[in-house]
Amino acid sequence: MKECLFCKIVNKEIPSTVVYEDDEILAFKDINPIAPVHILVIPKKHYNDITELPENEAEIIAKIHVVINKIAKEQGISETGFRIINNCKEDGGQEVKHIHFHLIGGKKLGTKMC
Repeated sequence: MKECLFCKIVNKEIPSTVVYEDDEILAFKDINPIAPVHILVIPKKHYNDITELPENEAEIIAKIHVVINKIAKEQGISETGFRIINNCKEDGGQEVKHIHFHLIGGKKLGTKMC
């Protein structure tokens, strides 16, 4: 999508600090991190949110989780722990309308989610 912030990052129209990239997935550092490790992991193909992901393309979520595990190891948080968050739609706190997962860690996180 031409107006999507994350699509512009995928297309290298907006700079980002990439930590992982392959043909289907891009992971980059959040510009407003809430923890020492805060990385956004996205499919390169645009989907507004998880509810728009066609069932026959759902394998991308499994691939994203494999990538998240790899990044967590590389960032040194796989042993101590981390959080994976996907916000869906406005009431779910989604700000950018492109499905994405937050990988957050590098400090002790609280138990409250809201």
